[in-house]
Amino acid sequence: MTSPVKAFLVDDSALMRRVLTAMLEQDPSIQVVGYARNGQEALEKIPRLRPQVVTLDVEMPGMNGLETLERLMCLYPVPVLMVSALTTRGAEATLRALELGAVDFVTKPARQADLGQLAQDLTAKVKAVAGLPVTKVCRPTRNAPPPADFHPLGKQPPPRAAGNLLTPKHAVELVAIGASTGGPSALNAVMRVLPANFPAGILIVQHMPPGFTGPLAQRLNDNSRLEVKEAEAGDVVRPGRALVAPAGWQMILETREDAVLVRLNRSAPVQTLFKPSADVLFLSVAEVYGARSLGVILTGMGNDGVRGLKAIKERGGKVLAEAESSCIVFGMPKAAIEAGVVDKVAPLPEIGDEITAAVLKKD
Repeated sequence: MTSPVKAFLVDDSALMRRVLTAMLEQDPSIQVVGYARNGQEALEKIPRLRPQVVTLDVEMPGMNGLETLERLMCLYPVPVLMVSALTTRGAEATLRALELGAVDFVTKPARQADLGQLAQDLTAKVKAVAGLPVTKVCRPTRNAPPPADFHPLGKQPPPRAAGNLLTPKHAVELVAIGASTGGPSALNAVMRVLPANFPAGILIVQHMPPGFTGPLAQRLNDNSRLEVKEAEAGDVVRPGRALVAPAGWQMILETREDAVLVRLNRSAPVQTLFKPSADVLFLSVAEVYGARSLGVILTGMGNDGVRGLKAIKERGGKVLAEAESSCIVFGMPKAAIEAGVVDKVAPLPEIGDEITAAVLKKD
């Protein structure tokens, strides 16, 4: 028999430690090998107990989750799932944790009725990320000067639309990206290499709970040469701008006169578990942009996106998938590859350049 996944919990709340332990140990393939009440205790216990995955509370007194994570990534690199509160502060800290090396996160429910969903998400993610290779990172002390590339990249003004926005100019006019587990870090890696005056629009679906997509868009904006914002109803899809689908809504496109606009719906035209859904976005992109679209599927659990990518392919568009070698979870790209809808597979460090090459290619 396969040995159970060894999990370690870090949370200052005794109640939360009991709840998380009960959730995980309902699954016989997971064993909670220990817990810590604060960051210092975690750093003392984890190297000795050698867990395969750690859950880490974002907000703790004394050494908080971010400080603990930074030290852990140097002392004992291990896959870390952040446990975050559904607050703006919690969302911003969680996104920072993903930049520091955490592989994903779960959110503490606001209502007791949502504990079942937390148990389902937590169990699935613990099993998905356990044992993943994690790079050791030892960061400079806080008194050290920041690295030369610390400051956000300078923004260039977006290309001004000249005439009809639907007039063909490039082989690809719209890039649609779908991601889930591991997606925030992957999106950051892609967006920061795209050039200024990028001559195509970008639409992004990232599976996240409400309250997280706004801060995600802001962080991507801060680290990109392009404008990145959380999508609002009526936003114009235009070159040099990336729109992130807001959590809790489906992002759909509609043409109006000489422009393509974003419409946000609570319901989906196809059956899906996700809101936002990559399938919903890709299907709409296929209908509006057809052969002038590029679908990109990045790391994530499940198979969201396959139906929409198939539609993009059928309309003459192209599909790019992240390679297994760089995925946190290979579920979504694997499903697309196995469905035969992918034109090219590339590791994450090459995805941004592949997108740029496809977009800059002239007819």
